Amino acid sequence: MACQHVDVRKIVTAVLVNAAALAVAAWIFSGIRVGGDTTSGRVMTLLVVAAIFGLINAVVAPVAKLLSLPFIILTLGLLLLVINAAMLLLAAEISEAVDVNFRVDGFLTAVGGALVISIVSWALELAVDR
Repeated sequence: MACQHVDVRKIVTAVLVNAAALAVAAWIFSGIRVGGDTTSGRVMTLLVVAAIFGLINAVVAPVAKLLSLPFIILTLGLLLLVINAAMLLLAAEISEAVDVNFRVDGFLTAVGGALVISIVSWALELAVDR
């Protein structure tokens, strides 16, 4: 069995990009709250939630998108925003289950947050890849 090379820089970059995008979404929407008593505590919370969010987007989101593909086509891709919002809500639930203070209040906040996270992540990935 061959050992595959894991590019740690890509993983760290993805977590940092997700953390920054989550921070922007939390800054814009009062319904997205990042807990922590200090700035370093909030940064650690963002990093942990970003890792959880990245795992969800790597494992759960592709399955959800594949199973809902006909509806994604029917809605001309708008269902992807709903799926991304559901992934953000799932990340908040998992974070709460592992005692990380991250909350998303309501589905509409999650939709707005998912939109902001998608745009910020896209922009940051473009900037980092150069």
